[in-house]
Amino acid sequence: MENMSADEAVEAFMASAAALADCVRRGVGSAGSWVQGSGLHGSGGPDPLRGQADACLDGLAVSARVDAMLAGLRVRLAAGFADKSMALAAPARTPGEHTAQEMGVVSEVACVLTVSERSASALLAQSRELTTTLPITYEALQEGSISWQHARVMVDEAANLDPGVAAALEAHFLDPDAPNPAQGCPAGEMVPSRFRHKVRIWRERHHPVSIEKRHAKSVLDRRLEYAPDRDGMAWLSAYLPADQAAGIWNRMTAAARALQGPTETRTITQMRADVAAKLLLSAGFATSSSMNGSADQTSGSSASAGTASTSTSTSTSTSHDGVAGRLRVPEGVDAGRVPTPAAQVLVTVPVFALMGLTDEPALLDGYGPIPASMARELVEDGASSFHRVLTDPRDGAPLEIGRESYRVTKAQRLWLRLRDGKCPFPGCSNQSLDNEADHILAWADGGTTGISNLGQPCPKHHRLRHTTGWTPTGASIDKPPGWISPNGRHYRSEHQDWEPPQWPPQILDQLRHGERGPVMSEDIQSECLLPAGPLSEDAVPKDLLPEWVRQH
Repeated sequence: MENMSADEAVEAFMASAAALADCVRRGVGSAGSWVQGSGLHGSGGPDPLRGQADACLDGLAVSARVDAMLAGLRVRLAAGFADKSMALAAPARTPGEHTAQEMGVVSEVACVLTVSERSASALLAQSRELTTTLPITYEALQEGSISWQHARVMVDEAANLDPGVAAALEAHFLDPDAPNPAQGCPAGEMVPSRFRHKVRIWRERHHPVSIEKRHAKSVLDRRLEYAPDRDGMAWLSAYLPADQAAGIWNRMTAAARALQGPTETRTITQMRADVAAKLLLSAGFATSSSMNGSADQTSGSSASAGTASTSTSTSTSTSHDGVAGRLRVPEGVDAGRVPTPAAQVLVTVPVFALMGLTDEPALLDGYGPIPASMARELVEDGASSFHRVLTDPRDGAPLEIGRESYRVTKAQRLWLRLRDGKCPFPGCSNQSLDNEADHILAWADGGTTGISNLGQPCPKHHRLRHTTGWTPTGASIDKPPGWISPNGRHYRSEHQDWEPPQWPPQILDQLRHGERGPVMSEDIQSECLLPAGPLSEDAVPKDLLPEWVRQH
C-alpha cells in the first residue's frame, strides 16, 4: 500500500489546523464571530450561545484529528532521522559498534523531545514498525482517522505475528474493503482500551500458534502475589486460568450487588473487596488441619481447570490478627453473612469446537478467547455459574436462545448479553453481568418488549439515559443501540465481531464430494446426515445440525 507523501501529509495537517483555528474563533472568540462560521456542525442559527457550544465541540473533534496527524508527522520525522543517521554513520564493523550507533540516535531524540531515553527508544521502534510493516495503520494515522493510542495498540498486538497475519489484522480493522471487515463503529470511534480488547480477540483467533499450546505454557506461571502498600493497605493479586478468574470476579460482584440497599454506604468496589476478604479468611481456614484439607481441594481444582490465563487484583483494609480463623474488620464494615448467589458467565462455543472436531477458541464473557478444551470442560462439568451458548457454523453468530415474549425473559436477557457484550454506551467497559435490561422506546409510548427495542446499559448509563438528554437509537436482533447526545450528535456502539468458524477437514471433504455420513457420536448420528449433492467448500447446508443443536 502506498502511503501519502510528506508534502501531502503536511498539506492535510495545515488544512486541519486551519479548521481548528476557525472553530476556536467561533467557539471562544469575540462575541458574534461565530456567525461567520465555515459551515461545520452547528454554525449559524438563531441561538448564538448554542452556536458557540457547537463550535467548541467541533473544535474538540478537529483537535483530535490534528493530534493524530501531528503524531503521524512525528513518526515520519523519527523514522527519517533514524534512517539518515545510520546512513551518515560509518558502517559498523562489530555488533558493539552497531549498538553504540543506535544508542546515539536514541539519546539525540530523547534530548530534542525532552523525554526519557526509554520513551525515545519506544518511539523509534514504533515508528519503524509503522513505516515498514503496518502501512494501513500508518496511513490512517496520517489521515487523522485513528489516534496515536490506536496506532500503538496495533503495533503492540501485531508484534511477533507473521507478516501475512499482521497485514490481515490491520486490514480487518482499518480497511473497509477487506474480505471480512470488522463490524460496528470504525476503529477510530472506539476508545483505545476497547479497541485493544477487540484487536486482542482477533489476534487470539488467528495467532499462528494454537491457544491450547500457548496456554499450556502460561498456566505454569499461575501464582498469588502479595505487595505491601501505603497507609496500612496491601495488594493481593492472583494470576489464574481465565475461567477461574472470571468465575471469582463475577461471584464477588454478584455477592456485592446482593448486599446493596438503601442503608448501605459502601461502594460496589469496597463491598467486592470486603466479600473477598471475608470468604478467604473465614471459609475453612480456622485450624491448621482444615487449612491443609482446603489446600488439597484447591490444588485439585487448579489441576483440573482450563488453560487460559488472566489476572485479577484486589485491595482491602481487612487484616488477620494472628489467631487462626479470627477476622478483624475495619470499623463500619459488616462481617456478617455473605450472600453467594450464582454468577452466570456466558461461554460462547463454536459448535464443532464443542464436539471436539476443531480447536477453535471459545469466548468467555468479560474476558475474551479461551481454549476449546476449557470450554468443553466447563460444559462437561455442568458448572452452574457458566451458561453455554453455541454459535452457528454458517456465520459464527450465536444460535437462538429462546423465543420473545411479553415480559423480558431470562432468555431475552441472555440474548442481550450476547448481542451487546457490555454496556452499549460508547467507551464503557462495564461487563454485561452488571447491566440492566431497558426499553429503548417505553412501553407507555408504544414500545414493544422485543430484542430490537431493548438495551442493557450499566447502572451509570441507565441513570444517564433517564435523567439527562442522552437517548439511545434503534437496535436490532444483532446490533446494539447507538446514542444521541443532548447536542444532537450521534455516536455508534461497538458490535460483536463474529467470524465464520473453522470447519473440520473431514466435513469439508464430505461436502466437496457430496457424501452423506455421520459426523457426530452414534446416539445422534441419525439426525446429522449431510445432504446429497456436491457443494462448494464454503457452502454450508442449513440442515447440517441436529435438532438439539438448533434448539440451543
